[in-house]
Amino acid sequence: MNIEPFQIATPEADLIDLKDRLARTRWPQDFCSAGWRQGTNRSYLRELVTYWEQQFDWLRQEAVLNAFSHFRADVGGLTLHFVHKKGTGPRTIPLVLVHGWPSSFTEMLKVIPLLSDPGSHGGDPADSFDVIVPSLPGYGYSDVPRDPGMSIWRAADLIQQLMHDVLVRLC
Repeated sequence: MNIEPFQIATPEADLIDLKDRLARTRWPQDFCSAGWRQGTNRSYLRELVTYWEQQFDWLRQEAVLNAFSHFRADVGGLTLHFVHKKGTGPRTIPLVLVHGWPSSFTEMLKVIPLLSDPGSHGGDPADSFDVIVPSLPGYGYSDVPRDPGMSIWRAADLIQQLMHDVLVRLC
């Protein structure tokens, strides 16, 4: 298995394109001030789009994400992204955290330091884990499957292969 370090680096052209598309949003007519009764509340959505267009700082968020160690590995014909944090304790235990659907690895970022370094957070250092957080196929920075047949069972098999090889090389 080829495991390589990975850093999130969104091209500036993509960020400019996103802001341009947000600025050109064509808003539907708001029928009878339906609120949430007939889909997404238009006022809420306009506020959200304005925030993303004018205030959200993706580069700052990228820096927060890149504070973690990211990798990509070839597994079963796909390149899977994962975050890996080696535990600080004397005898760490491997632990894989899998995000929900639809979601991303980012939902696990707050617990990674707690699990990998419990001694720094009021816990027992002996309870430390080597934490691996993969992005499911088609999510985050993992490849989108091109062939039919991706299922929760296939994704579980890929994660098992990843864990086996990551543990051999990184832990």
